[in-house]
Amino acid sequence: MNIGCHVSIAGGIINAPRNASDLGCEVMQIFTRSPQGGPAPELTEKIISDFKIQNSKFKITAVYIHTPYYINFASSNNRIRYGSVKVVRDELERGNLIGAKYVMTHLGSAKDLGAQEGIAKTIEMLKKTLEEYTGTTKLLIENSAGAGAIIGDDLKEIKKIIDGVKSSAIAGVCLDTQHSFASGYDWRDFEKTITRINKELDLENIKLIHANDSLTELDSRKDRHAHIGQGIIGADAFKNIVAFAEKNNIDMLCETDYDQVAEDIKLLKSFRDEK
Repeated sequence: MNIGCHVSIAGGIINAPRNASDLGCEVMQIFTRSPQGGPAPELTEKIISDFKIQNSKFKITAVYIHTPYYINFASSNNRIRYGSVKVVRDELERGNLIGAKYVMTHLGSAKDLGAQEGIAKTIEMLKKTLEEYTGTTKLLIENSAGAGAIIGDDLKEIKKIIDGVKSSAIAGVCLDTQHSFASGYDWRDFEKTITRINKELDLENIKLIHANDSLTELDSRKDRHAHIGQGIIGADAFKNIVAFAEKNNIDMLCETDYDQVAEDIKLLKSFRDEK
């Protein structure tokens, strides 16, 4: 397994591999467009070629793409729903061009439609997103922290959606440690939590881990990341999480502030490399 973080693409994706290497990344996560909205920058043949060359030069073994923040497959607004379909499909196609392994996305909120209809609509929209998609870049569903009527804070809910879509283009789940902790999964009791996750989701569905400590208490329903070992989850819990990831060859990505993310990566590597 390899360890990295979310990396800036300021000035273009061509700069991301060097930025990642400077932080100690072995793998990296990027946006390929502004997460707030607007058109996606063109990926020319030269940009794609140079990006792949830079990844090889800086020994970045895998690239992961995060979709923009505004995705909502369960909105009552057709423009938002179908806009989400278009953007996620576009990110998969862009990922395929640059050789990304996975695109990960949140699903949105069911506040407009209610939980049951919201899940049904999410399944419908994901099917539309993946219709006739043949690329090698696969989709991951990321769990959420659980504020409001957000979809995907409960892993049983994500499993229901994946099973409902029935597409080989969905590889599984990106499991965020902080989001899950904020949704009531207590990583400090590792064996109990991993047993619960296996029952609700099946551990084989975990394809990537967002390694983030938590500024907020268990079951807070708040998305507040902390540096590894500086939050409430704590370093001891992350030793167990890293051991699980290494055993199952699951890459880990930090989404912590840039001021100390290099230290977070270094700490996670030290847990991995302990013998």
